[in-house]
Amino acid sequence: MVLQRQIKGFTTLALFACMMTAGSTLHATAVDNSIHEKACTVTAGQRTVTLNIEPKPVKHMKELTFSVTVTPCDKLPETLLLDLSMPGMQMGKNQVTLVKKSGCLYEGKGIIVRCMSGRTLWQATILSDTLNNPAFTFNVRE
Repeated sequence: MVLQRQIKGFTTLALFACMMTAGSTLHATAVDNSIHEKACTVTAGQRTVTLNIEPKPVKHMKELTFSVTVTPCDKLPETLLLDLSMPGMQMGKNQVTLVKKSGCLYEGKGIIVRCMSGRTLWQATILSDTLNNPAFTFNVRE
């Protein structure tokens, strides 16, 4: 009887641990709200990736222009995909296609939707195995 409870408890704990780690293949980053004043930069392997969002400050429910600069940009495709998500919350797919404009600059337009819960934390992840999925985490403003 005691052994059954211990096994049941262990199974529940193992299942919970699997649920918490499954489906989390993107890299989390620290919150950087400087996106409201300037472009933000992260290092992705041997490359530098810079995200700029206009207009500033970054607000939800407004059309935004997402600009990404990657240096060096050799061996990258003509388009990149920017995934907009809320860490820890399922919001549905919200992706922006970034088209190469010139040199190492990619650009696309999209909207960050308003969360019904009132949460404002968002993550913009460039979905690219070549770039190792760099992510930018920030709070949108009202």
